[in-house]
Amino acid sequence: MRKALAAVLVLAASAVWAQPAASFSKLAWIKAGTFLMGSPDTEPLRWDREGPQHRVTVAAFRIGVTEVTQAQYRAVMGGNPSYFQGDESRPVEQVSWFDAVNFCNKLSRIKGLPPAYEVNGTEVKWDPKARGYRLPTEAEWEYACRAGTTGPFWSGPTIGTDQANYNGLFPYGIGPKGLSRGTTVPVGSLKPNPWGLADMGGNVAEWCWDFYSDYSAEPSTNPRGPDQGTYRVLRGGAWNSYALLLRSACRVYDGPERQADSVGFRVALSAVR
Repeated sequence: MRKALAAVLVLAASAVWAQPAASFSKLAWIKAGTFLMGSPDTEPLRWDREGPQHRVTVAAFRIGVTEVTQAQYRAVMGGNPSYFQGDESRPVEQVSWFDAVNFCNKLSRIKGLPPAYEVNGTEVKWDPKARGYRLPTEAEWEYACRAGTTGPFWSGPTIGTDQANYNGLFPYGIGPKGLSRGTTVPVGSLKPNPWGLADMGGNVAEWCWDFYSDYSAEPSTNPRGPDQGTYRVLRGGAWNSYALLLRSACRVYDGPERQADSVGFRVALSAVR
């Protein structure tokens, strides 16, 4: 019964992928599970910060089938800060981590949900019990990106520009050279991962909740990163990234005030208890 339900949910997510402009409130249900987070020592071109590989268990949650679009951001926040204008079905970019947090809180209020975040200047506290919209944790993001796979990419040992929007002049491993589009593309334009999630690699890098910190080798359950830090985690690579940055385990970080035409986000919701 559970397998059948999961299949229906993935099919529903795939249908939304075909209608990116209408996908604002569409979130895929991600069932609870355990996976190996990070990359193995044998993964080509891996970074030390991706290890040690460790076992992580995550509770069920919901995550946006697509990145937040410019149209969706405008509808909630009243403006569009993006550099790549002209088609608002593209992902919003030039948004800081703080911008993403404020979007989540405002969307929660619009939807009649208690905001997940308490914001006091640059201090942000997350109430995990709140049902409002939020950013995915780094662990949730990688779990959703992998979609049950264990290789460098959800697509296997390499990835192509027919599967993700990145700088195809710099492929990974045995992958052939591909397009370098030089811009973002409408969300969901390319093939989704096995769980129906679009653009989990490329288009724009995505803010996660966590402060950046080194991994521990110890198993963990629902990790949320340290309570304090300087940088926030970004995942997924972007339209101008080399393919190696799109690997499922690849992690980068930046200051939460950073705004760039290669940075956006997608939303998540905790499972209703």
